[in-house]
Amino acid sequence: MTHQLSSPDFHGEEKSEQVTSIGQIKPELYRLRGGDQGEGKTGDNCSKIRFLLRYTFNTEQLVVKILKAVDLAAKDANGFSDPYVKIYILPDRKKKFHTKITQKNTLNPIFNETFQFGVPLAELHSQKLHFSVYDFDRFSRHDLIGQVVVDNLLDFSEGTGEKPVWRDIVEGTKIKADLGELNFSLCYLPTAGRLTATVIEATNLKAMDLTGFSDLYVKASLICDSCRLKKRKTSNKKNTLNPTYNEALVFDIPHEDIDRVSIVIAVMDYRGKKPNQD
Repeated sequence: MTHQLSSPDFHGEEKSEQVTSIGQIKPELYRLRGGDQGEGKTGDNCSKIRFLLRYTFNTEQLVVKILKAVDLAAKDANGFSDPYVKIYILPDRKKKFHTKITQKNTLNPIFNETFQFGVPLAELHSQKLHFSVYDFDRFSRHDLIGQVVVDNLLDFSEGTGEKPVWRDIVEGTKIKADLGELNFSLCYLPTAGRLTATVIEATNLKAMDLTGFSDLYVKASLICDSCRLKKRKTSNKKNTLNPTYNEALVFDIPHEDIDRVSIVIAVMDYRGKKPNQD
């Protein structure tokens, strides 16, 4: 199963872990306002992103150049943000890119970075381009500034010219951040009093390190009456956003107690003895 995770608040939680909540994008909930609007200044102080799209028929590549963003929301105490943009294709999200995390203390970052997605022409009409704008934070969870979903990609395959496109950025507080997916299974054997959580894999997780990757493991905690009774962990997978585990986490639970307990599964970024704590 694919499951949405929350960030559990455990008493006595060790300080060497950083929780990554996991959710899914619902593009149909996003409201797109405006298209190509000059320099993006419409008088409503709306955050915008400017980019170029081009489709090359001979190689079946969708070329995306992120130019800049304007009037971003301030996420830091100094009144600025350290913005970067994550980009991928919906609905499969097989390939993900992000701009360099080098923009510091600005609400009007200039990126000028180009990315390419292999998209067959026959599938272009059903694909959507997704941008997520984040504020990088070295010591806590990256703040979602906003997101944009662009559909009708087939329209951009017509003609050979490149025309800058503006899109309004939907505020991050209005939509749920896409932080990836976790695939796992649960199996309980009443006769043996044994619950097995098999962690299969995680995909498209959020980068927590400056390298653009994370050191990831999965922790399962057995909860009863708001208290954690037991915990189990997978091995740690380093420098990846798509870890594969195929590991079983086993809990002994008497049959008469199974209705009194719950299990919380969290994806953790290992940070050593002095962690970033979400």
